[in-house]
Amino acid sequence: MGSGGRLVGATGAAGRLRLFALSGIVTVLVTRAFLALTGYPRLGGAGGRLHIAHMLWGGLLMMAATLLALGLLGRPVRSACAVVGGVGFGLFIDEVGKQVTDEPGYFYRPAAGIIYATFAALLVLTRLLRHRAPLTAEQRSARAADLALTGVTSGLDEERRQAALRLVEGSERPVDEALVRLLRTLPERRPSAVRRRRAGIDRVTALLRRAARHRLVLALSVLCVLTEAVLFTLWLTLGALDGELAREPQRGALVGVLVSSLVATVLGAAGLVRLRTDRAAALRLVRAALLADILVGQIFKFTINQFASVTELAFDLCVLWVISVSATGPAPAGRDRRGDPLIPAY
Repeated sequence: MGSGGRLVGATGAAGRLRLFALSGIVTVLVTRAFLALTGYPRLGGAGGRLHIAHMLWGGLLMMAATLLALGLLGRPVRSACAVVGGVGFGLFIDEVGKQVTDEPGYFYRPAAGIIYATFAALLVLTRLLRHRAPLTAEQRSARAADLALTGVTSGLDEERRQAALRLVEGSERPVDEALVRLLRTLPERRPSAVRRRRAGIDRVTALLRRAARHRLVLALSVLCVLTEAVLFTLWLTLGALDGELAREPQRGALVGVLVSSLVATVLGAAGLVRLRTDRAAALRLVRAALLADILVGQIFKFTINQFASVTELAFDLCVLWVISVSATGPAPAGRDRRGDPLIPAY
């Protein structure tokens, strides 16, 4: 809690929530693939009556993550909790079909859409955490103290020390002056192997960002968004006209895909028209078109096609990354897009 009882976000909360969500996503995909390859085995063989749902193992892992978070200090523990809790949540949500219907249970078709919507909401939450208002003085002090606590137990590397000092630099508040003295006296920690690998990843990411801002790459990405939306709209419209869609068991989901595709087509076409005259507005429109598909259309596509939609989703996410990089310029060195000091992830 901050002053007056206000909540203060933990340092690196968005990154850990993203790690939680990605761990859960990988767990669902691996679990589904393993069960499909092994023929959905049961204890005691095909006729065995004993069945231990993997939802139970998920609950145990989430409990383990909670106990770790309650009983231990430090950023490494928080990251471990995010992974363990994410795996547990993935095992839990994978069996949502059994909880919302009696038949056909695990193979309930809307379950894939429910699972997708859940993780999409989690990832949207990480974006909201990253794009809040600039930090108040109390929040900056709390984050600097959080980093200092990590340094007390395991030392601070120079990059993280400087990031913490930037949080309270220039402040004349007694608590901030005390934090500056503490941060400067904490033992130094040599960069870990993870940090060294991270430096290499950052260099590769910088190269990819430069490539994403190339005119040809951007133009192809915009065309991909519009082409995909138009093709889905035409396919579903023709299917509706010849009566083929009326025979589909998931007609409601097909209508959802059609509506989201129409919205994406209109937004994408508007963005393409404005690309020469107002690049920033055009990219916002194209990004909105892609988000209409990713956040709405894909829920219905997963309901229809189940997890076969993962390939299309991966492609859409790559295109979204290209457009987002082109739409937002580079952040100031050492600072995030709000102007606050950038805290290293590891």
